[in-house]
Amino acid sequence: MTPVGAAKKILDTMLGHLGFHVKIEEQGTEEEPCLQIVTPRSELLIGKDGERLDDLQYLVNRVLRKHFPKAPRVRIDCEHYRAIQEDKLTTEVRNAAEGVKASGKPFKMRPLNAYYRRLVHNALIDDHEVESISPGGDDRLKRILIRPKGKDTAGNPSETAE
Repeated sequence: MTPVGAAKKILDTMLGHLGFHVKIEEQGTEEEPCLQIVTPRSELLIGKDGERLDDLQYLVNRVLRKHFPKAPRVRIDCEHYRAIQEDKLTTEVRNAAEGVKASGKPFKMRPLNAYYRRLVHNALIDDHEVESISPGGDDRLKRILIRPKGKDTAGNPSETAE
């Protein structure tokens, strides 16, 4: 059995024990394999802001790594919730970047987890007029700052400018 097949079985078993009868589709992406849950009760599996999906993904990957230590990280999605959220975030980031370019004033994003912060940074990586800055620290949710490239928040040249 492949690691992705094992992850599918782990997820199906977990959801079965929770009383869910679902269809799980394997989807390959550029970055990582994805298991897409198809169910009419998606809101129960997604939870508030995708928190239940995050929990399921964490548990499936923990169990998977116990049996396949070198297995790739498997992404868990339900009714394309994550893809929809990523598209919304990318649009929000591009609109914020345009606002920063127009006003010259920095913009602070809402608190985001590490995965979504990476999406923000990647959305702006090719933009030569703005940059995204993550604060340091151990907090799980952090607010990224989008600012004109080469300027710190006080308008002085930053050390991170190229």
